[in-house]
Amino acid sequence: MQEHKIHENHPHKHGPGCGHTAVQHDGHTDYLHDGHLHHPHGDHVDEHKIEVSAQNPEGCHRTSQGHDSAHHHGPGCGHEAVPHGNHTDYLVEDHLHHVHGDHCDDHGTVKVEKK
Repeated sequence: MQEHKIHENHPHKHGPGCGHTAVQHDGHTDYLHDGHLHHPHGDHVDEHKIEVSAQNPEGCHRTSQGHDSAHHHGPGCGHEAVPHGNHTDYLVEDHLHHVHGDHCDDHGTVKVEKK
């Protein structure tokens, strides 16, 4: 269960066709927006994150899936930032990649809704 953390001053209305990547998460749909995972909730937007779990573990799980080894994740890399546990991963297709030294760790999959 997600904690109820409200994203203050958020005038954008998330929903189908809003232009942000939709991710199925914890039985509902959240939207990736500027490195945040937003969940519309009545008259406000909640901040969510992908929990650390068996499906989305932390730690070193090397991967090369989705890009060549010369690609480095970070702001402006072309992949969306996703809050996961107490860190940031990057969405590559439907996998969470986490920068770890000279490689990326695979922090599992998320279900991305088609735009």
